[in-house]
Amino acid sequence: MLPILVALVAASPVVLASPLPQDGTFKITVFSDLHYGENPWDDWGPIQDINSTTLMNTVLSSEAPDYVVLNGDLITGENTFRENSTTLIDAIVAPLNSFKIPFSSTHGNHDNSVNITHSEEIRRELKVAPLSHTRFAPTWADGEGYGPGTYWVPVYTTKTDSSPSLILWFFDSRSGFTEGVNSTQVPDWVDENVADWIKLNVAAMDAAWGPAESVNRGSLAFVHIPPHVVQDLQENLNSTQDPGLNADELGSGSTQSTQGLGTGADDPFWDALNAEVKNLHGVISGHDHGNEWCKREPSKNVIFCFDKHSGYGGYSGTGWGHGVRNIVFRSPNPSVGPETWIRMQEGDTHARIIMDSSYN
Repeated sequence: MLPILVALVAASPVVLASPLPQDGTFKITVFSDLHYGENPWDDWGPIQDINSTTLMNTVLSSEAPDYVVLNGDLITGENTFRENSTTLIDAIVAPLNSFKIPFSSTHGNHDNSVNITHSEEIRRELKVAPLSHTRFAPTWADGEGYGPGTYWVPVYTTKTDSSPSLILWFFDSRSGFTEGVNSTQVPDWVDENVADWIKLNVAAMDAAWGPAESVNRGSLAFVHIPPHVVQDLQENLNSTQDPGLNADELGSGSTQSTQGLGTGADDPFWDALNAEVKNLHGVISGHDHGNEWCKREPSKNVIFCFDKHSGYGGYSGTGWGHGVRNIVFRSPNPSVGPETWIRMQEGDTHARIIMDSSYN
C-alpha cells in the first residue's frame, strides 16, 4: 500500500521526506536568528559565531530533541564575502551533524544579500548535512521570486505507519536584497502564489491519506518573518496569559509586507494557510529578536508564537539573553495540543503554554 501512496503524492507538487519516528513524544527545538558571519574583518564577529556554536552544543546536549528547526537569518549576508559565504552553513550544521539530529531550515531577510541567497544556502546545506530535510519549492514555482524554501515535511508516529500524524510546513518569507552589483530589494512576504501551492498540497494529502479531520493529522507552520496581522496582537498582550519577553515594538519591517512594498500582500498566504490546513496547532516566527510571546490570532483562531533569539550575532538588548523555543508533542492526536516554552542557554525556562483549544 505504501508505494501506491507515494506514487499518488509524488505525482503532485508535494515534497516527501523520510519518515521520522516518535518514541512517545516528539520534541522540536527551534534555533532562530543565528546570524553567523557578522564582522568577519575583526575579532568581534568570529567570537559571536563561537558563542552561537557553544549555545547550540549546550542545548542539543541537554535537550536531546527529536528534530530541530533553524527558523531564518542563519547568516548575516550583508557582512559575508562571495568567496566563502556559503561555508558558514558548514559551521551552523556542524552541531546537528555531530548529534545526528534531523532538521529543517527556513530563511530570512539577512539570508538574501549581495553575496548570498536562500537558494545558495539550501544547496550548501543539502550538500554538507545528510540529515537535512530542507527542500526547494517545486520546479513549477516562479523561481527565486516565489521563495525557494517553501516545502513540508511529514512526521510519522512509527516507521511502519502508512500515513503521517503531523505535517511540518515551512514558508519562505523572502525579503533582503538580490545578489550582485545592481542589488534590489526582495518583496518581504510569502508570495501570493503560495496560496495555490497550499491548496494543491492539501488536496494531494487528502487524496493519499484521507482528510486531516478524519485521520487525525495535525500541522505546525514555520516562517521567519511573522504575518502582518500579528502587529495588532501586541496592543493587547497580557503578560500572565501571553507570557514571554515583549521588548520589540512591531512596526515597519517587523512583519510581512510592511516595508512599503505592498501592505497586506501576505493575505493570500495567511488566508489559505488557515482555511486549507486543518488541525493547525500554530504558526512560529522569528525575526523580531526581542519578542518571545505567544497569542491567539482571533481573526483566524490560530495560535501565533515568536521564537527566541538564539544567535550571538544580530541586534540584542540588555537582559534579553539567548536561547531556544521548545515544542513537545505528547500525543499524535491533534486534539492534544503540544506544550511549548522558552529555554535559555543557562538552562532556566519560562513562557510555558499548551497550544490547544483552551489557550486564550
